[in-house]
Amino acid sequence: MQLFGSITALATPFNAAGDIDFDAWNSLLAQQFEGGTQAIVVAGSTGEAAALSDAEYDALLRSAVEFVAGRIPVIAGTGLSNTAKTIELTRRAAALGANAALVVTPPYVRPTQPGLVAHYRAVAVDGALPVVLYNVPGRTGCDLLPETVAELAPHPRIVAIKEARSEPERMQALLALKGEGFAILSGDDPTACRAMLAGADGVISVASNVLPRSFRRLADLARSGRQAEADAWDARMRASYDFLGVEPNPIPVKALLARQGIGHGLRLPLLSLSDAHAETAAAIDADVRALEIVCRDTLAA
Repeated sequence: MQLFGSITALATPFNAAGDIDFDAWNSLLAQQFEGGTQAIVVAGSTGEAAALSDAEYDALLRSAVEFVAGRIPVIAGTGLSNTAKTIELTRRAAALGANAALVVTPPYVRPTQPGLVAHYRAVAVDGALPVVLYNVPGRTGCDLLPETVAELAPHPRIVAIKEARSEPERMQALLALKGEGFAILSGDDPTACRAMLAGADGVISVASNVLPRSFRRLADLARSGRQAEADAWDARMRASYDFLGVEPNPIPVKALLARQGIGHGLRLPLLSLSDAHAETAAAIDADVRALEIVCRDTLAA
């Protein structure tokens, strides 16, 4: 399992009645594949996994696996607050055809660093899928430290980390652990270019839901060391990054997807984007469409 480049943490589109909109889901999957996305995450936090029933989770993941048909990796979000439940969900994802599991640090319970080592080793041994560590302390209340990652990285079934902390010092510490069997992935769109220029293998992105071609271009430029071009393209997407942070993820990105005809709204306690941001959303939507056209035309040329 090698994960690299532009990877999208997919949103889950709902219809006006609040059910999963599978037609919109297929449109989103097609848009990602056509845009050059190199792997997808299904039912992560951006996909509102905590709001999905077991049957919905299974149907969503199954449909993605069927659509992708082995062309790119499908990563299932399986991280929960308890180890046994995480293992159970990871096994279920494996049975549904996922290629790897994205396992966030257990939310809310705040395990110690030795507890995290034991948790991830147990999931890696018993979960039936390669494991991608996921560190996002701003949401979970738990920080997976580099020295703890160093204990986990040699495990043959732990294949990558998604690091959402933005500090360059954190990324540099992790890059020292990079190896043939362990990939370093940024989980922070605004600093992903910097991380990839420094040697990160790729990014698991929210923005690439609406900017798949643009993020593939960014990843290609940054990973090939073309710093001036990568920085310039990254700067063109800066307004999108800023907008995606005006309210908690995935509220803003789902507002942009809705403007593209992909889905309607979120599930409580998340509400749709506030009216105060509607004008900005319209401007960012226009900018996103223009950037994607530039990428498409550049590729065609």
